[in-house]
Amino acid sequence: MTTSDCKTWVILGGGTAGWMAAAALARFFGSHPTSIVLLESEQLGSVGVGEATVPVLRKFNDYLGINEHDFVRQTAGSFKLGIEFCDWLTPGSRYFHGFGDFGAPHAGVAAHQLWLRLRATGDPSALLDYSFPAQAAWANRFAPPPEDDRLAAVAAFDYAYHFDAARYAAVLRDYAQARGATRIEGVVDQVKLAPGGNIQTLHLADGRTVDGDFFIDCSGFASRLLGDALGVAYRDWSEWLPCDRALAVGCKRREPLTPYTRATAREAGWQWRLPLQHRVGNGYVYASAFTDDASAERLLLQNLESEPLHEARKLRFTTGHRQVFWQNNCVALGLAAGFLEPLESTSIQLIQTGLLRFLQFLPAGPDNSVRAAEYNRITANEYARLRDFLILHYCTTARSDTEFWRYCQRQLPPDSLAHKIEVFKATGQVPMYAEESYSEASWVSIFIGQQVLPTSYSAAADFLPLESVRQLMQQRKQAIAQVVKRMPEHQQYLSHTCPAPPDSSL
Repeated sequence: MTTSDCKTWVILGGGTAGWMAAAALARFFGSHPTSIVLLESEQLGSVGVGEATVPVLRKFNDYLGINEHDFVRQTAGSFKLGIEFCDWLTPGSRYFHGFGDFGAPHAGVAAHQLWLRLRATGDPSALLDYSFPAQAAWANRFAPPPEDDRLAAVAAFDYAYHFDAARYAAVLRDYAQARGATRIEGVVDQVKLAPGGNIQTLHLADGRTVDGDFFIDCSGFASRLLGDALGVAYRDWSEWLPCDRALAVGCKRREPLTPYTRATAREAGWQWRLPLQHRVGNGYVYASAFTDDASAERLLLQNLESEPLHEARKLRFTTGHRQVFWQNNCVALGLAAGFLEPLESTSIQLIQTGLLRFLQFLPAGPDNSVRAAEYNRITANEYARLRDFLILHYCTTARSDTEFWRYCQRQLPPDSLAHKIEVFKATGQVPMYAEESYSEASWVSIFIGQQVLPTSYSAAADFLPLESVRQLMQQRKQAIAQVVKRMPEHQQYLSHTCPAPPDSSL
């Protein structure tokens, strides 16, 4: 089979994953004579937990040609400068993972290394004093990065979104169908394989059949094609990430409209808060080994800022991923491929990167084993790097007030993460592996926020005159404050550029 021979692409499952796949394929193939069929069932519903992203989604929307303001308006969305972590180190602690660095390098020395040198002299400044997204977020202000090159050294940052995932799926559905994709309503009750092991036909409960050349499994945790039909096993990471349940509920929003996600540590996990224009998305991710479902729901509802808008939706999961992601003529995306808890809002990122990577390795020729192997290798590395980033939040906690947090303290991290921690403690530098999703600045944000403090710093920082370093960092701090002060409030920016229609209230 060559790419040109692959005439019919069948996507099993809708939601964000399915319609992202349909939209991307429709965009990629354009006027090429290709059939894109998406099979979904309204009666199966969708998970609908993830409503926050990381900045890479902007690139996906740009690829499709979706206007940012239209996207935010249609999804009742808001902007996101990063994630605030409350009570993770100890009760009462707070830090921020912003989508940006701590200033441009000076003479080849990273800004956080300059801060470490000043800290060694007794300077009381916090690292987040030099984080533009953190300072803007805590002032509840937002505007896109300034185009003035003179401000790039202090106001260089990225941003993402909070939005209603179901509304985003609807935007993508309209996009894909306008470009020729076909939607079929139905439930698959049998998958027929060809003699060589490829998927050949999907049999529906009402007797219809759907044939295809290549299949994309977006069927959620069930993984009907890759996991069920093709028998690809699941790699379980719950020994390091023991949370296995989530509750999600919306509530009315109170002012102000904050441009960031909040993750608050709780007794047996953590609670998320995602502000949209007309409501707030909330949820509790927890480990069932350390609490029961009823207690978890009570805790979540007690910590809402207003009355819930509906009953809490329940979700069960096991952190990990399929042993491979592309097998025979099937690739899995989203929950069908794996799941990492939404602590760093990476679920949609993994759909996007997996999808765009697949477009780079499209089947071509009768044997695609090398393409599939390389796709699987890169994707597995990406999952592992994200896994380590999540584990870092847990394994470095100083909390010992509940059994859950004591368990997290006792767990030994994977060797790849243990090496990162060891090197950072000794040098203040972060070893960066292949397929990293996060920059060194992001890792530093978590290390310093969790009070994993280096015993030393880059020797190059000592080659710079101390007073020059002190003056430079002070100027950065002042420049950040000046630029933030001139930014509009988040609500003001949204109201001016992309207000959601009044009927978007959920």
